[in-house]
Amino acid sequence: MLAIVFSSPTIAQKSPPAPVSPVLPPAPAPAPAPHHVDLADLLSVAGPFHTFLEYLQKTNVLETFQNQANNTKEGITIFVPKDSAFAALKKTTFANLTQDQLKSLILYHAFPKYYSLAEFNKLSTLNPVTTFAGSQYTLNLTYNMGTIQVKSMWSNPKISSSVYSTRPVAVYEVDKVLLPMQIFKSDPPLAPAPAPAPDAKASDVAPSPTSGKAASAKAKADEKNSSYQVGISIVNYLVLAVSGGLMLLW
Repeated sequence: MLAIVFSSPTIAQKSPPAPVSPVLPPAPAPAPAPHHVDLADLLSVAGPFHTFLEYLQKTNVLETFQNQANNTKEGITIFVPKDSAFAALKKTTFANLTQDQLKSLILYHAFPKYYSLAEFNKLSTLNPVTTFAGSQYTLNLTYNMGTIQVKSMWSNPKISSSVYSTRPVAVYEVDKVLLPMQIFKSDPPLAPAPAPAPDAKASDVAPSPTSGKAASAKAKADEKNSSYQVGISIVNYLVLAVSGGLMLLW
C-alpha cells in the first residue's frame, strides 16, 4: 500500500510555489496647485489704493495683470499710487482722457516681469525700462542708498513701501502717479490746496463795530463818572475848610 501511494505521480510531484507579487514603489504625491495672488483682494485691503483699483477694473487691465501673474514665468511688477496721489491732481486730468489713453496710463504702472527690491540696483543700469504699455512707454529708475525712484516725464515718485513681493508678483507703493509724455503733453495741474480752517472766531480776534461803539461809550461814561467824583471831593474839601475857619473866629 505504501509503495503504491508513494509511487503515484500526482502525490509524488510537489506543487509549484505561488508567484510572488512585485513590490511597486509608492506613487509620488500630486504636486500642489500653484498659489495665485488675487490682485483685487490684495489692493482692496492694502493701501488705500481704491482709486487705482477702480481704474484697473474700469479698463479691464486687472484681467491682463492677473493673467500675467498666474500664467507666465516672468511674473509682474506693479507700481501702485495711493489715493492721495490721485487726489493731488486736478480732477480733469483723467476725466478728459479717452478709454485707450486711460488704459495705457494704467498699463504704464507695471513691468511684465517680477523684480525684487534688490534687483532694482542692477535694473537701473539698463534704463530706460519698457513698461506693460509698450516699447514707447518707458521708465527710468534710480537707486541711491536703498532709495528707489521711478521717473516718468512729469513725475518722479519714490517707492514708499513694498506691499507684496513674492515671486511671481511684486506690488510697490509709490507716492505719485506716473505720467507719460505720450499722454500728457504738458505737466498736469495740481488740485487747489484746501483753504486753511480759521483758528478763531472773528469776535475773538477783532471786536465788531457794535462792540467797539459799546466799549467807547463805556469809556466815556467811566471818564465822566471819574470827573464827577473828583468835583464832589473838591467841594467837600472847601466846605470843610470854611467850616474850620468859622470855628476859629468864634
